[in-house]
Amino acid sequence: MSEAFASGNWCVNAGREEEFVGRWAEFLEWTRGSAPGLRSARLIRDAEDPRHFISFANWDSAEAMSNWRSLPGFIEKLKACRDLCEDFRASSYTVAAAV
Repeated sequence: MSEAFASGNWCVNAGREEEFVGRWAEFLEWTRGSAPGLRSARLIRDAEDPRHFISFANWDSAEAMSNWRSLPGFIEKLKACRDLCEDFRASSYTVAAAV
């Protein structure tokens, strides 16, 4: 198995930041209970632009991450977060180097 990562780059609508944080946390709590292979997840907030967030999820494998994205309920949970945003970009990653 090779480690995999999912990431989101979120620009949240002004005034909806705390609601977004709550929805994201709910989404990832659901993920933890529904998707085997999740190692950890983090949501970080830009110190200079409080509307900008980046999320990272660390997975056991690309297969586990793909299975998560195909779960019933995934689209709805993701949409609940995206609905609070003016922009969103998702990406998938593998490890290129580690120190």
